[in-house]
Amino acid sequence: MDEGNERLLLSDEQGEVEEQGLRQRIWKENKKLWIVAGPAIFTRFSTFGVSFITQAFIGHVGRIELAAYALVFTVLTRFANGVLLGMASALETLCGQSFGAKEYHMLGIYLQRSWIILLCCTIFLLPIYVFTAPILRFLGQAEDIAAMAGTISLWIIPIIFSFVFSFTFQMYLQSQSKNLIISYLAAFSLGLHITLSWFTVFKLSMGVAGAMISMILAMWIPIFGQFAFVLGGGCPDTWKGFSMCALSDLWPIIKLSLSSGAMLCLELWYNTILILLTGHMKNAEVAIDALAICLNINGLEMMISLGFLSAAGVRVANELGSGSAKAAKFSIIFVVATSSSIGLVLFCVFMLVRGRVAYLFTDNVEVVREVDNLSPLLSFSILLNSIQPVLSGVAIGAGWQSVVAYVNITCYYAIGIPLGVLLGYLIGFQVKGIWIGMLLGTFVQTVVLIFITLRTDWDKQVVLAKARVKKWTVGTSEENNETARLS
Repeated sequence: MDEGNERLLLSDEQGEVEEQGLRQRIWKENKKLWIVAGPAIFTRFSTFGVSFITQAFIGHVGRIELAAYALVFTVLTRFANGVLLGMASALETLCGQSFGAKEYHMLGIYLQRSWIILLCCTIFLLPIYVFTAPILRFLGQAEDIAAMAGTISLWIIPIIFSFVFSFTFQMYLQSQSKNLIISYLAAFSLGLHITLSWFTVFKLSMGVAGAMISMILAMWIPIFGQFAFVLGGGCPDTWKGFSMCALSDLWPIIKLSLSSGAMLCLELWYNTILILLTGHMKNAEVAIDALAICLNINGLEMMISLGFLSAAGVRVANELGSGSAKAAKFSIIFVVATSSSIGLVLFCVFMLVRGRVAYLFTDNVEVVREVDNLSPLLSFSILLNSIQPVLSGVAIGAGWQSVVAYVNITCYYAIGIPLGVLLGYLIGFQVKGIWIGMLLGTFVQTVVLIFITLRTDWDKQVVLAKARVKKWTVGTSEENNETARLS
């Protein structure tokens, strides 16, 4: 009896120790997660706020100006944003794994290589903005809107170049959990943008020019602050100055950047196609207005999901780089569980609120009724958004961008869009059918990513990550010989 009781007591003590160990792991992982996710979410909301505020002020200038801005920002700027953000996510893989492997000096070199690649890409995108007006005229757009869009697109060019540095700094800083500075700068620029837009548009009567000047400053001021932070000693371990090493071994980075760009662009363009298909529905004006409201709400929720995407990418990359497959798996489980919990709460909220949320945007009864009909689809879309982007973040952290790009092509463009056309046009479910089809494409993609994640040999991923870091690492002695210390 005594021996049996002793074994029972030992078993209880071991269970308590394991439980305490699990609690400590969860607490530590929670802190690491929110150090990245919190600032990332806030920064994305702030950036979204800058464009939203600009649109609001331009809306007070005139209807043509508002239509032109909406056209340029929704189509052209979102296109460039997707390309550059996607290509910059390659930096998340490289910096995250190198930081985990304690090859700190490589983060600054990777940052400079990404600047070179993204600047070249932006230059290739410039003709679209220079020739916006004739392109829109050729596509049949009204002359007055095309002319104004051509003017606004020229103002957008400095903003496109700002993406090069804002996206890369974000990936560089969050890979080492130092992205809180980005949130402070974003909050400052947002407040400044509101004040300056009011002053230039209403007090100085500068119209579109005033709103766009304010927007350009709001986008570039945080970048100057980030340059000052990094070059001024905020990252002493990872920034060793401008280096000639950044000009070497660019091709592997270019390939990973292109894969990353393809992966993200295929996702962003998917929603754009949804709007284009809706434009051919019966009573298209009401359908588009209702869908725009739903997609705006969905877009706001996506800011949270994209924050968790960043956190998942950083955590997985850091743990793989440090050689801990077990910690990488635990991070994946924790971030998916956290994001899914938030998504489930929002799912329930919008299932209860339904069409009443539309009154925040419109008083049109038909549009409100249509939003009410679409609310279940919006709720399910929000629920899927709480899982799918996180798994994409896992893929970025592990360096699977090319694999996920193929998955996106198949699930979105071979399954989702054909199903949407079938249900919307041929069966006659209208906008509901299109959205259901595209949701099914997203669902299939999510299932495939879950399957890939579960079937992955994470010990092998550790080996691959270490090989990648070793292959692309510039030795410190070589670096000292070749580095041009300009800062």
